[in-house]
Amino acid sequence: MSIILSSILTVLFTLPFLGALLVFLIIRTWTRNTRKSLHKALDYTTILFIISVHFLIVTLWEKSFFWLIILVMILIAMVFVLVHWKLKEEIIVRKVLKGFWRFNFILFFLAYITLILYGVVSRAIAFTFSS
Repeated sequence: MSIILSSILTVLFTLPFLGALLVFLIIRTWTRNTRKSLHKALDYTTILFIISVHFLIVTLWEKSFFWLIILVMILIAMVFVLVHWKLKEEIIVRKVLKGFWRFNFILFFLAYITLILYGVVSRAIAFTFSS
């Protein structure tokens, strides 16, 4: 059983798009609301993209920068709280968390795409010059 769970998690961390699509389809069948399903799927799969970016960094540079990922997320949270406080003069925690989490989705989605492209290009260049 643990091998099956491990295999599923490996696929989801390697292909977070697949995880996002599966979560979207499951939620879509329950709610029948495409917009709400998309938002929930993106919210739930943000963690997949964060972990995927971590493992891509480890694969590309053979070093873990998970501490840097956490530090960047903390700094983003601080900026969101500060901006929300400046604009609204009070902090509505739910709105701040929602904005912070969706911003993280965009950030790590773009980081994932960038790292995938960088990995493909760097491996292609290394292969070309090693032959």
